[in-house]
Amino acid sequence: MFVDLPVLPQTQAFLNRKLKMLIGAQWQDATSGNTMSFRNPASGEVLGDVPSASAEDVDRAVQAARQAFDDSPWSRMRPRERQNLLWRLADLMERDAQELAELECLNNGKSAAVAQVMDVQLAIDFLRYMAGWATKIEGTTVDPSLPLMPNDQFHGYIRREAVGVVGAIVAWNFPLLLACWKLGPALATGCTVVLKPADETPLTALKLAELVLEAGYPAGVFNVVTGTGLNAGVALTRHPGVDKLTFTGSTEVGKQIGKAAMDNMTRVTLELGGKSPTIVMPDANLAEAAAGAASAIFFNQGQVCCAGSRLYVHRKHFDNVVADIAGIANGMKLGNGLDPSVQMGPLISAKQQDRVTGYINLGRELGATIACGGEGFGPGYFVKPTVIVDVDQKHRLVQEEIFGPVLVAMPFDDLDEAVRLANDNPYGLGASVWSNDLSAVHRMIPRIKSGSVWVNCHSALDPALPFGGYKLSGVGREMGAAAIEHYTELKSVLIKL
Repeated sequence: MFVDLPVLPQTQAFLNRKLKMLIGAQWQDATSGNTMSFRNPASGEVLGDVPSASAEDVDRAVQAARQAFDDSPWSRMRPRERQNLLWRLADLMERDAQELAELECLNNGKSAAVAQVMDVQLAIDFLRYMAGWATKIEGTTVDPSLPLMPNDQFHGYIRREAVGVVGAIVAWNFPLLLACWKLGPALATGCTVVLKPADETPLTALKLAELVLEAGYPAGVFNVVTGTGLNAGVALTRHPGVDKLTFTGSTEVGKQIGKAAMDNMTRVTLELGGKSPTIVMPDANLAEAAAGAASAIFFNQGQVCCAGSRLYVHRKHFDNVVADIAGIANGMKLGNGLDPSVQMGPLISAKQQDRVTGYINLGRELGATIACGGEGFGPGYFVKPTVIVDVDQKHRLVQEEIFGPVLVAMPFDDLDEAVRLANDNPYGLGASVWSNDLSAVHRMIPRIKSGSVWVNCHSALDPALPFGGYKLSGVGREMGAAAIEHYTELKSVLIKL
């Protein structure tokens, strides 16, 4: 299918081909022959079809991953070789960065220009960071006491070993980046992977699989099964041959995956939803804070797990900051992400558009004030950037994740109230504080219950910093050295000398 705005010839060629799943080293259809369509969110038009995997297809992929882990060149590969393969994969992604960004834009709706410098570049940087860990996975030695055997000598040590076959399920908001967050530590430690991309966004996962083969990874190390969460996703989470599950998505689905994992005692990490607060203290640079708060909620159409969707501003500056953010929102250009001048694209689907506008209408019904935006439109799945005030802290708009470009703003009077309001929510993924008073900031940071706290910035991610949440925002961490721990097991060894 041809698209409205020009793309690279290789992007168009990728769209025009018959897309298949990667199982082992073979591109395959679903055994049933079933397919599922995916759409361009900017127009609502069908872009193409991919196989719709069944439990049988998932089983074939898990078996391929198990074979590669247990007995293949991959299972005997040295850390340096795993490191070099990750570097090779990152180099290929860098070569094809524009194509990856265009595929992400067409399938997800986000700006292609932003995707290239953010999504794709962060994925490349993360793989290179994780490549370094391949040669730095260490154990320890201990001097055992064993009081019941006082006359014998022992040597004790602790190994850190790859956990095995990893089942990875990722969300549709950052399809490529999230896949690499799973793939990087898995490959660095020597695991094998079965990836199930989101129903709506299979394209960059299949392109990534193509690059993995080109990089020279052995068959079965990386497998991609496309299909619905209800079929392929459920089969992967319940498969007894999967040693670890890693999921990024909604808290509701994450709970189901966590429960399924416990049936097989499968290791699990869950990076889930958020309702992150943005706190503007009385001494903050107000222009910077307003711009930062706008970016925190409107970036990626608000479809960010750690989006700054709750704004708390000191009462004496509240009206001015809200007015500045509304002015930024009203000036944003919405449209097709292939247009480099567009500042905000569409939401992922008609379902998500209805969900977001439903929350906005709920606010109207309960007497909240819409300071700007508040409307959805088409063709495509657009929602105008929206700021809502006069909302009670206990309201669903404040307590529930909307996952769209909707900001709820409330005033506070002092530091203690700001911290209390920030923590008064079931989520705890991220938070930002805008202030130049370092004493106040350092008093606040330990009291804020979230996995990340940013000061005078928001959603600033680095491969070396662990990312994950408190409370309903998940279990475990992505990125940093912490990720290596989640993809390995500890083995204690005791040798009588």
